[in-house]
Amino acid sequence: MSAAPTAVGILAGGGPLPARVAEAAHAAGRPVFIIGFEGFADPATLAPWPHECVRLGAAGRMLSLLRAHACSDLVLIGPIRRPSLRSLYPDAEGARILARLGKALFAGDDGLLAALVRILGEEGFQVRGAHEFLSHSVAEAGVLGQLRPDEQALADIKHGVIVAQALGRLDIGQGCVVQNGVVLAVEAMEGTDAMLARSGACRQPGDGGVLVKLLKPGQEKRADMPTIGPITLQNAHAAGLRGIAFEAGNTLLTDRAACVAEAEKLGLFLIAIDPAEIQSVE
Repeated sequence: MSAAPTAVGILAGGGPLPARVAEAAHAAGRPVFIIGFEGFADPATLAPWPHECVRLGAAGRMLSLLRAHACSDLVLIGPIRRPSLRSLYPDAEGARILARLGKALFAGDDGLLAALVRILGEEGFQVRGAHEFLSHSVAEAGVLGQLRPDEQALADIKHGVIVAQALGRLDIGQGCVVQNGVVLAVEAMEGTDAMLARSGACRQPGDGGVLVKLLKPGQEKRADMPTIGPITLQNAHAAGLRGIAFEAGNTLLTDRAACVAEAEKLGLFLIAIDPAEIQSVE
């Protein structure tokens, strides 16, 4: 007899993607157990699956639950706000892990997430990227839907790629908004939606701008891949943008069909790009 498949543990922040990973793992014949981070994960989203909600600092409780449910693979998915040390109130295991994180606690998100992935590996878990389960949520290069960027929009995308990659190398954020060659806003810890709101306030006369969202150079994508959903399209439209360009193969669409439908309804283009190739487009 073959051994029963080990479970996939999902460490869940907000949004719909934790449940999508659970659905994909279940369809592949893997048992699933979700740990929802209190204050971030949506209880209704987790309700159909075996789960427990745990506060961020209770690492001992998390590890015990993952081991009790025979989890071998872990997926970190869904947004959380980076907490202050004072707000964590770590348990004994949490304090031990914080000590092991060391200087990474005070580094940017990339350094912290990379250190966390390493420590989970040392604890005996295999950290997997959400994209490994959600291949249908990752787009190849090309236009999604009927609307295409024109010459000015392509020029703004090219400029946005340069800006977003510079931001990423400094571990600041994953995106920016460019309108007619002018950078209206860049993303930092406030996230994409807040950046889009700021860009709307800075909109210039003329054709609307574009949102460019990329994986940071060298980023640990098993923990924080760029994500776009229908709400992103709605906020881009509210900010007066013409469309969204995102990195092909390295961006998760929370619901691909819904994103395309929303883009069509709002009159926005949606394009997956290879940052290296877009720079060569004349």
